[in-house]
Amino acid sequence: MLLPVGPYVNGAAVAIGGLSGAFLGTRLPERLRTAMPMTFGLASMGLGISMIVKLQHLPAVILALILGAIIGEVVYLERLIGKLGTRAKGLVERIFPPREGLSHDEFIEKFVAILVLFCASGTGIFGAMKEGMTGDPQILFVKSILDLFTAGIFATALGYSVASVCIPQIVIQIALFFGAAYIMPLTTPGMIADFSAVGGLVMLATGFRICGVKPFPVANMLPGLFLAMPLSHLWTSLF
Repeated sequence: MLLPVGPYVNGAAVAIGGLSGAFLGTRLPERLRTAMPMTFGLASMGLGISMIVKLQHLPAVILALILGAIIGEVVYLERLIGKLGTRAKGLVERIFPPREGLSHDEFIEKFVAILVLFCASGTGIFGAMKEGMTGDPQILFVKSILDLFTAGIFATALGYSVASVCIPQIVIQIALFFGAAYIMPLTTPGMIADFSAVGGLVMLATGFRICGVKPFPVANMLPGLFLAMPLSHLWTSLF
């Protein structure tokens, strides 16, 4: 039986990056703390585009994104994640002093963005599923390197709360790791490509949000990931 390695390495990278960045804080030059999130946002958009171009059935991808966003809006998914972020911030601040100079709304805005970036990226989801099927953690190892620096830079502004993101990240990736043995045999290359495309659209919206171009409600789009494969299969069967 395969045991997960990549999810723990990825979670450790986020935790180490978050703790290190929060510790350094204002010791890092202001120009670095300002410029790097823009770079990470651009990287997120680039990764999203590379995933979108793999799509096989555009109508199914668009339908999954729209229906997923409707579900997210109806259940107030982003608001729920924001409340969890506030709770995580409160728990962390009992141990570590709060970071000054950041309003509550600014904290929630950035915290939700990094939660999606770390926990719901197509790279992490597919990487965990691939390791579950083949035992190869290389994709998650690459993601761990990126997450280490990303968490460090964001933690200079958000504080130690960033490190807490490693908990849901590990839980989600381990669930995907063990679920892959049941999910992957039921999929086709086209279904996986459409799933990747929906994840790419979410990553693209996340990049715009990180860069401050447009505050897309990215958390409300996440249900679309769960609809992508079923709708892709349905579209193929009907048309």
